[in-house]
Amino acid sequence: MDPTVSLKLGVDRNSPVPLYFQLSQQLEAAIEHGELTPGSLLGNEIELAGRLGLSRPTVRQAIQSLVDKGLLVRRRGVGTQVVHSQVKRPLELSSLYDDLEAAGQRPATRVLVNAFAPASAEVAAALGVPEGVEVHRIERLRLAHGEPMAYLCNFLPTGLLDLETEHLESTGLYRLMRAAGITLHSARQTVGARAATPVEGERLGEPEGAPLLTMQRTTFDDTGRAVEFGTHTYRASRYSFEFQLLVRP
Repeated sequence: MDPTVSLKLGVDRNSPVPLYFQLSQQLEAAIEHGELTPGSLLGNEIELAGRLGLSRPTVRQAIQSLVDKGLLVRRRGVGTQVVHSQVKRPLELSSLYDDLEAAGQRPATRVLVNAFAPASAEVAAALGVPEGVEVHRIERLRLAHGEPMAYLCNFLPTGLLDLETEHLESTGLYRLMRAAGITLHSARQTVGARAATPVEGERLGEPEGAPLLTMQRTTFDDTGRAVEFGTHTYRASRYSFEFQLLVRP
């Protein structure tokens, strides 16, 4: 059965908002609210157009806009399928694992590197340690619903806590740090964007040159000590950062 049949879809022909955009917004909201679940198949475009009194090109444009956002995917021989809602991460001191879990995205982690390495000049400056001193390096691929979402590279001072690979694959880094008695107090963070390299594209399931979001963060405990430096890349088609802006009085 077409899952859109149970949705209250409709368009306002008197609105200046284009009809395709009205429909795409309603379908996107249904995906984000769990009314259209990951894996469900949308029905025939002709039937949907007839039910809503829209032209087939209008319905196709609405669906294509959600395909472009990564919320739907067209599979040959299968049809148009819901992937999952885009994760909107608030810019606050939280972990990606917790944000994915809160969004119902079923997070999973694949640890690629869990070792000690000499600190580069950038890492040393962020952690406040001498360049070349040994630090703990962790590289992880974070997945949601089995799809790669982000590549995370973190550096921590040695001796801060024990980080077993099995623990890193079962929960988030910040949870492990808090469990070890580390009080996370504040962070300095930079957000950017750039095109994916061939290696990054292969790693994240995106074509070379696809847009990626980037984030660098240095986290401090309640004594002001730097306890973690991370440099991460995110799929822009699956992920966004949310800002809350306040007006100065």
